[in-house]
Amino acid sequence: MNIYRTLYGAYGPRHWWPGETPFEVMVGAILTQNTSWKNVEKAIQKLKEKGLLNPKGIHRLKPGPLASLIRSSGYYRIKAERLKTFVGFLFEQYGGDIKKMKRRKFMELREELLGVNGIGPETADSILLYGLQKPIFVVDAYTKRILSRHGIISEGASYGEMQNLFMDHLPHDEKLFNEYHALLVHLGKNVCKKNPECDICPIKGI
Repeated sequence: MNIYRTLYGAYGPRHWWPGETPFEVMVGAILTQNTSWKNVEKAIQKLKEKGLLNPKGIHRLKPGPLASLIRSSGYYRIKAERLKTFVGFLFEQYGGDIKKMKRRKFMELREELLGVNGIGPETADSILLYGLQKPIFVVDAYTKRILSRHGIISEGASYGEMQNLFMDHLPHDEKLFNEYHALLVHLGKNVCKKNPECDICPIKGI
């Protein structure tokens, strides 16, 4: 919490994750794999323009046309298949109903998501936290870099080990987890970069 309060004091609220609907957030979580958010925004905008940014729209669309629409996100054929697989899961398990999906016990839902081809821990947890407001902490490459440089974890720490560090030492509050992760991303992008600017790091003394 000391790190969180320091980062919040330095950067303020980050208003993350961008998305007008839970489904848009879920699509963004899949498309953002291995690419920048700017590229994802272009793909999402194209889906919106065609009126396809909804479960039924993606479900009806064939992989080829879907891949063309999301080309800007990179690896677009693979991501089209992943989107189709995810939406297929959504219809098979929950009748395409996000609200029904949200009512599922979230750790059980997490296991289901991890069983969907192309969805790993970070994507599953982004869907749960940002799309469904479930209290689970999302960790990423920025988190690992920051924690390892400050000697809090080893460089070889697994996703689960890093996640447990937060889950075991913080109140299970969805809004806190959302803001904390966003602050770590901001720190990683702007200060704790590949060539870090340690002199201006707000948590350098912690």
